[in-house]
Amino acid sequence: MSPESRKINCGFIQFAVVPGDIEANLSSFVRGLDSLVVSSPGLLVLPEMWSCGFDYSRMDAHGGRTPEIIAILTKTARLLGVFLAGSLPEVDGARIYNTMFLVGPDGIMGRHRKSRLFAPMGEDRFFAPGPLPGRWKTPVAGIAPLVCFELRFPELARGAVASGAEIIVVSAQWPGARIGQWRLLLKARALENQAFVVAANACGRISDEPGGYSGVIAPDGTVLSEAGAGEEAAMVTVDMGLTDTVRQRFSTVASPAPADRAATKVVSREEISEHLAPYRKNGQKVVFTNGCFDILHPGHVIYLEEARRLGDCLVLGLNSDASVRRLKGEERPVNNESGRARVIAALACVDFVVIFGEDTPIELIRMVRPDILVKGGDWPVEKIVGGPGVEAYGGRVLSIPLVAGHSTTGIIDGIKISAP
Repeated sequence: MSPESRKINCGFIQFAVVPGDIEANLSSFVRGLDSLVVSSPGLLVLPEMWSCGFDYSRMDAHGGRTPEIIAILTKTARLLGVFLAGSLPEVDGARIYNTMFLVGPDGIMGRHRKSRLFAPMGEDRFFAPGPLPGRWKTPVAGIAPLVCFELRFPELARGAVASGAEIIVVSAQWPGARIGQWRLLLKARALENQAFVVAANACGRISDEPGGYSGVIAPDGTVLSEAGAGEEAAMVTVDMGLTDTVRQRFSTVASPAPADRAATKVVSREEISEHLAPYRKNGQKVVFTNGCFDILHPGHVIYLEEARRLGDCLVLGLNSDASVRRLKGEERPVNNESGRARVIAALACVDFVVIFGEDTPIELIRMVRPDILVKGGDWPVEKIVGGPGVEAYGGRVLSIPLVAGHSTTGIIDGIKISAP
């Protein structure tokens, strides 16, 4: 039986994003819409940070206007019967995210905070990283969101497609100097995931500005529509049944089984420098944190996930049993150091675990020489052990807010109370 035919209209609006000028960018958006014959159901993609560009000096103010932009997109989606996706600044408390929003006739249907920040542009110093992209459910198709630099990481799209996404949406400000790589990677993501790719890039006039070439690519790698280097908008009708046709011949979209790396993540302090050498060579950022992690709870996990998002490799210094006893008393730890190390190493967000026996991890920090040193929010930055040394060579020291209502001591006290 042939796959069910489901036709939708997919397209992009490509324009030169003017940094800091929301009104000019809104005019470009409207001009792009006016150039299209938009029909429902449809999906339109806009460039990365399309409302204001990377105007870091006023990002708080620009983010403050994002709800106004979302309202405009919602009205447009309702009028035209389409879904619109594009990246905008999102302010959440003290943090700012580079967030792709999916907006439909009833408002926001999905949001993805960029997880891979592009350090050469300083994104990692202005934006907070978000979690890995998931699948957005819509009435027309499952969607996997990627923001610019994330296109270079095939595993990000793979996870969302394995969970049911049929369209990979990319919002970008990809430079003209590397536009050949952009075009190649768009086709690669379509082919390896057997999914449609709908991508919107910004455009500019010189080589280090965004280079355009937005496009719509089919699951078999066929380019259905592609812009040039200038301002352009396009919309094409795609048959979603093609994803089923391609995958029925042979499927490459199954989620890979996780590698059993936990046992190899626990390394000695003498070995850690060797393990980190490849990261250093590739210019990747090493994050370090430490603690007892006696009885693992959700607060620990959320904290470690946040720490890992700050860089490319998370090294966790784990207090030895003797060290924990000196810090917490003779009744601690509940779990011995080898057991604690094995459990913490099983977390995907932790790359290496090193046990240390001193009261503080200062010597281990000097050996690891992290790019980013982090502790929980109960530690002010100025009191974090090893902080001055890290800052002296240009590293960063950060404090991550803790999740309220979770603590090992509270768990132990609860067990004691409930014991007969």
